[in-house]
Amino acid sequence: MWTHILGFTALPHVGGIVGSLYTRTEVSTWYKTLKKPAWHPPNRVFPIAWTTLYTSMGYGSYLIWKDMGGFTSAAAVPLGLYGAQLALNWAWTPIFFGAHNLKLALVEIVILSGTVAATMVSWTEVSTWYKTLKKPAWRPPNRVFPIAWTTLYTSMGYGSYLIWKDMGGFTSAAAVPLGLYGAQLALNWAWTPIFFGAHNLKLVRQITYFI
Repeated sequence: MWTHILGFTALPHVGGIVGSLYTRTEVSTWYKTLKKPAWHPPNRVFPIAWTTLYTSMGYGSYLIWKDMGGFTSAAAVPLGLYGAQLALNWAWTPIFFGAHNLKLALVEIVILSGTVAATMVSWTEVSTWYKTLKKPAWRPPNRVFPIAWTTLYTSMGYGSYLIWKDMGGFTSAAAVPLGLYGAQLALNWAWTPIFFGAHNLKLVRQITYFI
């Protein structure tokens, strides 16, 4: 059992280690020359955030694999979507830090956001813990959520690009609108591992209020 737990939990970090080969040199050179918003967190925060996120994702995938009885046909959708969003996650770093292609990186992260949302919904169908929760009668079918979240994330991503373009990039004038966008996007991303990974409903409620 421990072998599987360690394997699934470690898998996302493989892409993180490969990505660090790009960031190691680019963060202190090319990335340093980019105009960044005032709310941009210190670089030392990112390794902590990504380590936490990758660990939560990996352990979550183990729970899905376990609940589905291994790599069965029933596990194809939830684990397939997880693999797709993980691959997109890994691809972002070489696109952004390696190729310096900001436009493609933006398009890629919008697609990534959609696959993350779809993965989240597919996992709710499998999660034994989620099935035990009492849900309101008006709750829509799970199949609605991937469409809704993909549409929402695409709109949000394109809207942020228009703001960035109209404001002339990451200027001081763009600090508030893009700062608020970045804050709510980070809270959006944090919601899933806190809810499905940590099962912390109280913290989820607080984050939802902030969003």
